[in-house]
Amino acid sequence: MNKKVCFLFVFLAGFFWSQAQGPVRERIKTLKVAFITERVGLTSKEAQQFWPIYNEHEEQLEAIRRKERAEFGSRASSPEALSDSEASDLLDELLTLETEKHGTNQNFIARIRKVIPPRKVLLLIKAEEDFKKRLLQQFRKRRQGR
Repeated sequence: MNKKVCFLFVFLAGFFWSQAQGPVRERIKTLKVAFITERVGLTSKEAQQFWPIYNEHEEQLEAIRRKERAEFGSRASSPEALSDSEASDLLDELLTLETEKHGTNQNFIARIRKVIPPRKVLLLIKAEEDFKKRLLQQFRKRRQGR
């Protein structure tokens, strides 16, 4: 069940980011930066070291998400049309990307904990989750308003 939720989240996050183009995407990024800065309570010294590492990490994750969309976009939308061999290959690719994502996250945490205290790292993780929840809530509200 947890893998289904994770896959759904990856799909939705990819969808939101792909839909958020141009000024909207930049606005979301600006709101996220402000949200994280406030929630984590970064000092100016910490922020100077934190944001380059964080932005690099986000770029790496976005590259992985692009791979996921490219690999799974059309093929995963109709799994019943796949042969067992194709489905197995697709699952292997998914596992490879999940491993890559996990390694990227481990590397990020190892690097970032040298810049900010462990408590703030945990606050960062919580802030990112809270931001995602708010983004989903806003998206749902706007969809209901249409």
